[in-house]
Amino acid sequence: MSVVPAEALPGGALAVEETGRAVAAELGPRARLWPSLAAVYRAQLSRARVARIPLLFVATFQSIGIMILMRGVVDGGGEAQSVVAGASVLVVAFVALNLLAQYFGQLRASGGLDHYATLPVPPAAVVLGAAGAYASFTVPGTLVTAVFGCVLFGLPLAHLWVLVAVIPLAGAALAGLGAALGLLAPRPELATLLGQLGMSAALLLGVLPADRMPEAVRFARDLLPSTYGVEAFARTFGPHPDWAFVLGDLAVCACVGVASLAVATWAYRRAAVR
Repeated sequence: MSVVPAEALPGGALAVEETGRAVAAELGPRARLWPSLAAVYRAQLSRARVARIPLLFVATFQSIGIMILMRGVVDGGGEAQSVVAGASVLVVAFVALNLLAQYFGQLRASGGLDHYATLPVPPAAVVLGAAGAYASFTVPGTLVTAVFGCVLFGLPLAHLWVLVAVIPLAGAALAGLGAALGLLAPRPELATLLGQLGMSAALLLGVLPADRMPEAVRFARDLLPSTYGVEAFARTFGPHPDWAFVLGDLAVCACVGVASLAVATWAYRRAAVR
């Protein structure tokens, strides 16, 4: 008995082509960005809920402790506004920058990126979904820190609603930076170190009043993504906030967030193909 290739039979090429089309039809179209983003976000949120809640308490207590220490140095005025705003955004930096850098560093080292690479999910959905899930954990801690700081320093509570814009915009900028650091670091230990250094920079440059810093340190402060979220929040404590400057700071924070998430998406593609 001889075996004849299917292509050699009459109509064999047509049969092979129809079989290929049938397989393609069974696989279905590639997943779209927004449904994939929602799926990754829900998966990351449920996965990290138990493990990250204790760390969220640590971030909140850390920021509250810093404000209590600064209360002995700062009496009020613009310096108190900077301290409260910086401590509130520090909660976002701890989770979105520090923890996300560690997560992606460990994911890359353990081969977890291979799992996402086999799924028909756009790279942007993986980065944005994980960043959004981690940033979501910062909401309660940031609100508690802001309220406690306002009571501690005697600041008004009327404009705390601006955190609705500050948290996601600052969180996007810091989460994109944290994801990029974790994905570009060659080892998970280095990713953890970079995340810690980034959070320390957010602490020193965000909480301390800018008026007491040297000129070179002020320039470094302007390069930090969370600075503009701190400035936007701090401006709302005045008796007559200049909303044009608040919107300007939020716009800069949004642009930095888009850029940092784009870099993180590129870093994910780069790490996934290796």
